[in-house]
Amino acid sequence: MSKLSKYRDDPALQIITGVCPHDCPDSCSWQVAVDPATGRALDLWGHPDHPVTQGALCTKVDNYLERTYHAGRLTTPLKRVGPKGSGQFAPVSWDDAIGDIAARLQAIIAEHGPEAVLPYSYAGTMGLLQYNGMSARFFHQMGASRLARTICSEAGFNGFLYTIGATEGIETQDYTHAKLILIWGSNTLTSNVHLWQFVQAARSQGATLIAIDPAQTRTARLADEWIPIHPGTDGALALAIMHVIIAEGLHDAGYVARYTVGFEALAQRVAEWPPERAAPLTGVPAARIRDLARTYARTQPAAIRINYGIQRHAGGGMAVRTIACLPALTGAWRQRGGGIQLSASGTFRHLNQDSLHRPDLLAGRSPRTINMNRLGDALSRDPAALGRAYYHPRPVDAPARPKAATPPVHALIVYNSNPAAVAPDQAAVRQGLGREDLFTVVLEHFQTDTADYADYLLPATTQLEHWDIVKPYGHLHLALNRPAIAPLGQSLPNSEIFRRLAAAMGYTDPCFRQDDVTILQELIAAQTHPRFADITWESLLAQGFVRLALPQPYLPFAQGNFPTPSGKCEFYSERMAADGYDPVPTYHPPHWQRVQTSPPMGGDRAADALVCISPPAHAFLNSTFANVERFQRREQTPLLRIHPDDAAPRGIVDGIAVRVGNEHGSVVLTAQITTQLMPGTVLAPGVWWAKASPDGRNINQITTQQEADMGAGAGFYDTQVWVTPLPAADSTENAAIDAAAQSLAVA
Repeated sequence: MSKLSKYRDDPALQIITGVCPHDCPDSCSWQVAVDPATGRALDLWGHPDHPVTQGALCTKVDNYLERTYHAGRLTTPLKRVGPKGSGQFAPVSWDDAIGDIAARLQAIIAEHGPEAVLPYSYAGTMGLLQYNGMSARFFHQMGASRLARTICSEAGFNGFLYTIGATEGIETQDYTHAKLILIWGSNTLTSNVHLWQFVQAARSQGATLIAIDPAQTRTARLADEWIPIHPGTDGALALAIMHVIIAEGLHDAGYVARYTVGFEALAQRVAEWPPERAAPLTGVPAARIRDLARTYARTQPAAIRINYGIQRHAGGGMAVRTIACLPALTGAWRQRGGGIQLSASGTFRHLNQDSLHRPDLLAGRSPRTINMNRLGDALSRDPAALGRAYYHPRPVDAPARPKAATPPVHALIVYNSNPAAVAPDQAAVRQGLGREDLFTVVLEHFQTDTADYADYLLPATTQLEHWDIVKPYGHLHLALNRPAIAPLGQSLPNSEIFRRLAAAMGYTDPCFRQDDVTILQELIAAQTHPRFADITWESLLAQGFVRLALPQPYLPFAQGNFPTPSGKCEFYSERMAADGYDPVPTYHPPHWQRVQTSPPMGGDRAADALVCISPPAHAFLNSTFANVERFQRREQTPLLRIHPDDAAPRGIVDGIAVRVGNEHGSVVLTAQITTQLMPGTVLAPGVWWAKASPDGRNINQITTQQEADMGAGAGFYDTQVWVTPLPAADSTENAAIDAAAQSLAVA
């Protein structure tokens, strides 16, 4: 019996339709059983009528009620009463908290200007209103520094846009029709589980599944073949694949002639990339590259799924740009189930959010923009460091001069994020958060690592407790979230918190008095593009989710029509040339292939350097769910997975504590020896809260603020480390190693 059948015939219960808010392509529609007598949610399940959700939820969200009703939920405003970072708070009323926050912000603005205030948020919720709705209005009215939200997908998006023109591709359900599927740098069973049902349907009809990944992930273990690859070298593999396809005449000459531009330049470039050149860079044997290229070109329809991990390195944008050329080269776009998907978010690119964000409130001002990946630099009092934090996403964008990097950030308002855990260069971030002259406000569900540094900690509602609309990036259905229960304790939606702050700041525009339903109704009413013809407030209320008005099947580029300046897939991009890039696909090596690191205590550099990647743990979603006991038990402890060939010469055995470090510092993890990993690579599943880690740090202690080649994206998977066994009680040596590492970072 389905859960819906179990509850829908009980007249004493209500069934409320909503949508998962978390940072996942699936954006599952859900239903909640609520007891009106107690106001308590009893159960939650995937909506059976949603064509992608199909009645199922991932293991994390299937237990969402545990998170909602967790004993650690914040239910009252709190004011700091101890040192920064101590996590010592006392309850305070909403009126007192809002009044004091507004007064402190006004004083900072009066002395330093509005750019001294920095918002910091990301995808703790993907709902359009609670993500950045009333908050955008608030910061626009203020004229605060703007935040470039680059931490996840920016490099890959830029590379994809230069080539395809928009982040559109295969509709998720159409993977069913593929005969060959390359899951390239994506762990579908952890981070995109609802795609798997369509992959399996294709395989039941004879399709072959190949996983290309540095690790033999859950997904790779269930594939027909796993092709191990060195992290960050995917672009070299794609160039070599195209070399074989063009050299052997396996490309679709008709599609290329009609619907692409720059083929001659591409052919000339990939002629320089025989498999024998790519093999030592990637770790994939030349013969296997040739076979993969022939299989891909000759199998139609062929589908590629890439995800965001593939671009979190110094060459990430160009790697995605290069891989995105493949479907046009072979004409894979012609057929249902052929092409590539990075994200479906581009299908919603015509969504007009001006009524939600109200950019007109800037009144002609153009505040500075800070790159969120460089939060450690942004919170520094050093003008040179602050200058590095200014957003300059392209080579033609000159970085700010140190003397222009003013004022320092004096107020930080954090919502929908936990930067003390998730941001790179954790030591720099925590040092900045610990500044006594930094006024910090955090909106949260729990007392996270970041919350410990707050001056005020404000309790926010979860998705069960507020209205919102979710725009997915893995399918084409816009979804409405209805609140199923009343806010727990004194918690408030983000929108209401910023509404109250705006009133206390004296902001009088009528938009600051609009309720959430009115805001969302106006957002829907403002849509005029034909893609939104079927999406009305009434249809969302009635159905919960509505597909964009696009053909079924949706084959976006079967006859060209690429949303690029040329209208074609751009093997040669004039925009890239203008922005300071090579206009033809090339290879930008990851940082670890350019620069070697070694333990500060000495040792052979080449032997000691390993590459560390930190993809999501199966039971966590970034740092969300990492405090729920059920999921902590599943993950057991912060781990470092290491290949036997790398463990043995270092004296590392399974289950011992190891110290993982580089010039940014070090972190203690538990070694797990496995052959399901490319030698030379170590893997630390994340993101554990630092306070739940053995030495009060997590893997981002050793990740870098260094930016990717495009969009100023993050470089989480481009980190060189040394790994040593941790002596049981030798704290003196450990302290010396840390001190030496920190001195290198300063130098």
